[in-house]
Amino acid sequence: MDRFDAMRAFARVVETGSFTQAAQTLHMSRTTVTQLVQQLEARLRVRLLNRTTRQVNVTADGAAYYERVLRLLADLDDAETSLSTFATNPRGRLRVDVPSPLARLIIVPALHDFHARWPDIQLDLGASDRHVDLIDENVDCVIRGGTITDPSLVARHIGDLQAGLYAAPSYLEQHGTPDHPSSLETEPHQIIGYLRKHGGRLLHVTLQRGAEQLTVQGRHTFAMDDGNTYMAAGLAGLGAIWLPDYMADAHVQRGELVRLFPEWTLEAMPLNLAFPPNRHVSAKLRVFIDWVVELMDRHVPVRRPPQ
Repeated sequence: MDRFDAMRAFARVVETGSFTQAAQTLHMSRTTVTQLVQQLEARLRVRLLNRTTRQVNVTADGAAYYERVLRLLADLDDAETSLSTFATNPRGRLRVDVPSPLARLIIVPALHDFHARWPDIQLDLGASDRHVDLIDENVDCVIRGGTITDPSLVARHIGDLQAGLYAAPSYLEQHGTPDHPSSLETEPHQIIGYLRKHGGRLLHVTLQRGAEQLTVQGRHTFAMDDGNTYMAAGLAGLGAIWLPDYMADAHVQRGELVRLFPEWTLEAMPLNLAFPPNRHVSAKLRVFIDWVVELMDRHVPVRRPPQ
């Protein structure tokens, strides 16, 4: 038994939930995959998978082993792809996590281009607004809005999110159009709260008009912790929302959102890509970073001071 082949087979069965699908993706027969997993269980003297006629479920021991297998396979893949022969043709599995709106509106529509350039890279894309532990979850890199304060990560500034305050026409018809940002602190107006991942604190924003500066918290009845859900609540007229312009532009053009206080500006939110400093920057990660930088430069470029 080749132990790494057995580990790959086991990991793919866990990910697909099926010996048949695992065999197809590995270009093996189902019998071979089954035998490899059985041999692995025999070697470890533990049941890794519970099998029924309808489904395959990972056991508690299998789940713990799976997480370690992912790290081993990733290290092996990095060792191979670091060789000069793979530098011009990067391949292997790359695990990335990005904010869900960024994935939906910018990353996913461009993935055909990424695949055309590097067809041998398998990209596993997590789309979430949650805090991701890159080491424990074996994630190669994340993209996040805001300043990266974790000293255990290497961060690269890849863009700046220009933002504004928006409301649906149905909200404005019901509550009227606020004439000043401070109006959002009093009835009848309200915002939709956005909950930060750490501690569940609400996002507060600071607006500026000339020398005038104002930090707004706003009244709220509803609060969300996911960008897509937050925007959906705004489109439903539940309150005013703070949105990056790239999320709002298409809805403004279709008349589904109206920008409020256009004479006021918000400080741009930095967009960063981060990865662990002890994680080897493999060829596949390097080309992904370069591709993302190119993509963000088209959609949310870094604001540079005037010369």
